[in-house]
Amino acid sequence: MFSRNELYWGSEMQKFLATKHVAVFGLGGVGGFCAEMLARAGVGELTIIDFDKVALSNINRQIVALNSTIGQDKARLFELRLKDINPAIKINPIHDFYSEKLNKQILNVNPDFIADAIDTMRSKISLLDFSYNNQFPIISSFGAGNRIAPEELYICDISDIEDKNSPFTSNILYRLKKRNIRKGINVVVSKEKPFSTDKVKIVENIKTKNGEEIEFAKIIPASTPFVASTAGILMASFIVKNLV
Repeated sequence: MFSRNELYWGSEMQKFLATKHVAVFGLGGVGGFCAEMLARAGVGELTIIDFDKVALSNINRQIVALNSTIGQDKARLFELRLKDINPAIKINPIHDFYSEKLNKQILNVNPDFIADAIDTMRSKISLLDFSYNNQFPIISSFGAGNRIAPEELYICDISDIEDKNSPFTSNILYRLKKRNIRKGINVVVSKEKPFSTDKVKIVENIKTKNGEEIEFAKIIPASTPFVASTAGILMASFIVKNLV
């Protein structure tokens, strides 16, 4: 199954990857591709976290989004798909919205690396803070929405982001600085200026499995098929290279 991988990094490294564990937060356009590439690389265990179900608007960019899967849980769909790719993989699906109350579960599973593909600001900041203060290696997606050029993506530390004027990026950096976090978090970010023909704002009300009720306002970003998928692949590549 992994013979082509082994032609690059060898059989011993392939066996080593089978002992590694990555937690992927968010299974949309970015996180879905990240999780799949990690499974195809041969990472032996994945914890996948997403509360959402497939919607019609996901079909343009999300790997499990098909007309036949509309309304189904993303975490469950990925559990089945990733086990179909590698029957030996261990999948820990968490069908829930990420909040600080999930941190105990993450500490219990103790991943070797975290991939952050969360698109809700409050949850994203919470996860980055948690990972940073618990010394979990992490890579976070900072700029896949409102863009069309995958070649403009790059990976760096938050202290080395070239253009901090993107509203999403600048807002995250501002909130992290308030928590005294100025470096030490890897990100996939874009040089491309964000663009959208319209702004669509919604208010979501979510009830987590532990009964916590969360309300947040969200501007729906434009999303092309190209950038989110590439960001997820870049994240997976970065994780594997760091693991090995």
